[in-house]
Amino acid sequence: MDEKLLEKLEYHKILNTLAQHAATSIGKAFAEGLRPSGDLAEVRHRLLGTDEAVTIDRMKGQAPLGGVSDIRASLKRSVIGGTLNASELLDIANTVLGGRRVKRFVDSFREKHEAPILGALCDAVQELREVEDQIRRCIDDNGVVVDTASDDLLRIRRELRTGEARVREKLESIVRSSSAQKMLQDAIVTMRNDRFVIPVKQEYRGAFGGIVHDQSSSGATLFIEPEAVVTLNNRLRELKIQEEREIERILQKLTAAVAGEAEALGINVDLLGQIDFMFAKARLARSMKASLPAVNDKGYLRIRKGRHPLIPLEDVVPLDVELGAGYSAIIVTGPNTGGKTVTLKTVGLLSLMALSGLFVPAEDGSECCVFDAVFADIGDEQSIEQNLSTFSSHMTNIISILKRMTPRSLVLLDEVGAGTDPAEGSALAIAILEHIREMGCRLVATTHYSELKAYAYDRPVVVNASMEFNVETLRPTYRLLVGVPGRSNAFAIAERLGLSKRIIDEARSEVAEEDQRVEAMISKLEEHRLAAERERAEAERLRQESEEIRKELADERKKLEERRTKLFEEAEREAAEAIAKARREAESIIADLRRQALEEGASIKEHKLIEAKRKLEEAAPKLKKKPAPAVRTASPAAVSAGDEVRVLSLGQKGHVVEKQADGAIVQLGIIKMKVALDDLEPVAADRKKTAAAGPTVKRTRDDNVRTELDLRGSNLEEALIEVDRFLDEAIMSNLGQVYIIHGKGTGVLRTGIQDFLRRHKHVKAHRLGNYGEGGTGVTVAELK
Repeated sequence: MDEKLLEKLEYHKILNTLAQHAATSIGKAFAEGLRPSGDLAEVRHRLLGTDEAVTIDRMKGQAPLGGVSDIRASLKRSVIGGTLNASELLDIANTVLGGRRVKRFVDSFREKHEAPILGALCDAVQELREVEDQIRRCIDDNGVVVDTASDDLLRIRRELRTGEARVREKLESIVRSSSAQKMLQDAIVTMRNDRFVIPVKQEYRGAFGGIVHDQSSSGATLFIEPEAVVTLNNRLRELKIQEEREIERILQKLTAAVAGEAEALGINVDLLGQIDFMFAKARLARSMKASLPAVNDKGYLRIRKGRHPLIPLEDVVPLDVELGAGYSAIIVTGPNTGGKTVTLKTVGLLSLMALSGLFVPAEDGSECCVFDAVFADIGDEQSIEQNLSTFSSHMTNIISILKRMTPRSLVLLDEVGAGTDPAEGSALAIAILEHIREMGCRLVATTHYSELKAYAYDRPVVVNASMEFNVETLRPTYRLLVGVPGRSNAFAIAERLGLSKRIIDEARSEVAEEDQRVEAMISKLEEHRLAAERERAEAERLRQESEEIRKELADERKKLEERRTKLFEEAEREAAEAIAKARREAESIIADLRRQALEEGASIKEHKLIEAKRKLEEAAPKLKKKPAPAVRTASPAAVSAGDEVRVLSLGQKGHVVEKQADGAIVQLGIIKMKVALDDLEPVAADRKKTAAAGPTVKRTRDDNVRTELDLRGSNLEEALIEVDRFLDEAIMSNLGQVYIIHGKGTGVLRTGIQDFLRRHKHVKAHRLGNYGEGGTGVTVAELK
């Protein structure tokens, strides 16, 4: 892309904003060097990477890029034999650590989500722990070589601390002596030229001997190293030199280790810069409230509620633009300062951002075309030095565009043909636009010429558009109206500003009749458009209201259903509690009867008590969720008292107790309730359908069928015949369990019956009775 074009469309301002979101200098360099691409695959790859970074930034927060710095210069010096200082080595260690943190950060996201592009970059970052560990063993977080970096350095620094302590002790004894205090300017020990000295008054310079290292600006104070500590200071100086040499040796050793991994470190720096750059694009998208655009190479462009990224959100007016579907060129007309140039720049800048892999400040569903180039002639570039007028500067740019454009280019022309005679300028503008259209380029142009409105009207692939202007307030609204040509509004504005009506009428008479008709037609179109917009807004308001009412009704209906279900559950629970209470009372009575029978010798049969208990268990209601209401029949059911019916709204069966004019009283378990006739369905109808389907054998349960067989006093042969007949009756009656009473006795009858049950094909299992069921005097058989 032409750098001059990028400057016109203010692309570099976007890059500057992008660079501010980068956390490292390497990422800033990538941001500043970003340029649009004309390759569809490359653009899609860039946008996919940005989308991954946006998702990670949204779900996990900002990437931990702290500590990463541009160490490439240090790496280069290490390779050519230079020695890195402690701060440079610490930057290298911090960069290695930063790379490892970023890897862990992205990998934690990849545990549950896909991130192929960022994941590949992080996978390529090498950990290089050995180099980092070597540096951190020798250099602390403040960039100081630690004592334990080597044994020699530890020894030297110990001697240094001991020597410094001896020198200070010697000098402090001199300073504290009463004889010396009058000769000192201050009773302190200080340093000059890395040697310990004391401040002595000028007149006592010979009292201490030694060496004068400095004097005050007034000359009244001399900083003297007394002769008593000269030897000690000399030893300290020697140790300082040894310390510097040992530190230099340590730094050279660490530099050599860095040089051995210089290539891997350089690759890491580049990868971390790319990762930082991608997260910078994500943060830019968040700050602009931008979205991911779809891209194509079919020449199709659609911007939904697009905003110029450099205009504050509270001031910008979104625009909708579609190009390349029904038409390939848009001619925008309208008054000055109405927003035509901003529209051109918005279309161009958003296209460049998409081609650069950046999200665009527009709503979801926007789509950008991958153009091989974007050309623009925007603004006035007249030059006194080059003797170029406004017209000449425009024509120079347009000629350059016409030479370089291709069918895959986007061309943006501002005030095409302006700066010369209107008749010639409009004719030239039409010729230029027609040439660009025939080339197959996508075109957006702005103009004041009314002839271009007619040109757009006559070409099926060219559409008129205008910037809306409020005549009442004499202010533009900055809204782009596609399909409606703009009006000059000159007469209306002049009249609103107070120009005499006579002058305005005279001016109107000078306008050609055809132009007046065109203006009238445009005015009528605008009136219709405004009316349509009002009606559409009203329809949208009504739709929203109806949607809210529908939602409220649905919520109310749901609450009613939940309330009804809750009431039925409460009724069932209460019924269950009543049955449980009755069962407890009955079991208490049965227990009392047994106890009395044992105490008084009464002849109460154990199997009768078993049967009574079983009937109590069967009387307990089964708690279950209320089924969905059945569809009601179209006409009321013909029922009478005593009929078995199904209540459709409840999905339960019951018996009609009493039929009334407006309904029927139905017994449902222990509950009686009044039900409408159209909510009832006779159960006999189901039986008729079953009978019509063909002959079937159905086992039903008769309330008179026995559940126990008493064989006491019978011999084994008679007993087995009775057991076989009893089992057949029980199976036909759908009984699941029966009781065979044989008594205790000698056990012959019990053994024979159990052998017979073991061989019977319809007996699933058998057992002796439990406590309360008759014990060993009863065999309980479970039927298949």
